[in-house]
Amino acid sequence: MAAISDTMRAIIADGKGGPEVLKLVQRPVPTPAEGEILVKIEAAGINRPDVVQRQGSYPPPPGAPDILGLELAGTVVALGSAVTAFALGERVMALVPGGGYADYAVVHETNALAIPQGLSMVEAGAIPETYFTVWTNVFQRGRLQAGETFLVHGGTSGIGTTAIQLAKAFGATVIATAGSAQKCAACQDLGADLAIDYRSEDFVAAVKTFTGGRGANLILDMVGGPYIARNYEAAALEGRIVQIAFLQGSKVEMDFGRMLLKRLTHTGSTLRARSVAEKAMIARDLSGKVLPLLAAGRVKPLIDSVFPLEEVAKAHARMDGGAHIGKIVLAM
Repeated sequence: MAAISDTMRAIIADGKGGPEVLKLVQRPVPTPAEGEILVKIEAAGINRPDVVQRQGSYPPPPGAPDILGLELAGTVVALGSAVTAFALGERVMALVPGGGYADYAVVHETNALAIPQGLSMVEAGAIPETYFTVWTNVFQRGRLQAGETFLVHGGTSGIGTTAIQLAKAFGATVIATAGSAQKCAACQDLGADLAIDYRSEDFVAAVKTFTGGRGANLILDMVGGPYIARNYEAAALEGRIVQIAFLQGSKVEMDFGRMLLKRLTHTGSTLRARSVAEKAMIARDLSGKVLPLLAAGRVKPLIDSVFPLEEVAKAHARMDGGAHIGKIVLAM
């Protein structure tokens, strides 16, 4: 193994605001504690929570570093005591509560996954945050079953592209919304049975027409705001709606009568602040049920663009612009 440096490059938000507040700093390389591994990072995905943290609205949970980044891929270069899952030199991808935008990070071994053969480090760096999020919300909380109709908003986001592929792989009929004809075509290329351009179509009417009036059994929404009431209209009897973000606001005035009449379930969750043990349970499911799909090439992260660490502001500007299709990744 190569020698481990004493210091490393890392990205923090120096204040609140646009991409210009992101700053490259030098930090000590962390030391792995009991049950932790030290990973030399080669790639780290950029996610919407990183943007919200940069804007000052999503502080790191207690104990997490102020370094941005919720997912990473790299090589194990040091082991804390009692580590049994990984050995030095293994390629891993991992979910972290912060610290991914750096040259090194410590990861609890139970929140890391072996990188399947055939996946590059850039692809692996785009997997953990979106796959953990989709698995826990669509399959654990949302209970998506084969044969059901699944509606995902933001179909070309990292979450959307992952949700489309996994839902299809497990036998669902998939409907996605997106903001242009090009993005709708990308959703269909990933396997969506119907892609709706929300700028020119009423997604409620389109879902009802496509399903013969029944509606969607499960809806994954990160938009919120006016979409909340519209999701109730688009949902089927006994439908489930899982909320994972509120890009258009978390406060809305609406009539909840549809919830009673349709016997709907509206739930939601966040991932970052959940315990190591809770994330470990998701990782075990992914290891048994999703890693084989990645190894076989049946699902794969869609990469929009790759930026070097020192161009993190350009990467965030790409995210802010909203034209990306798939994941934006930093390469170290």
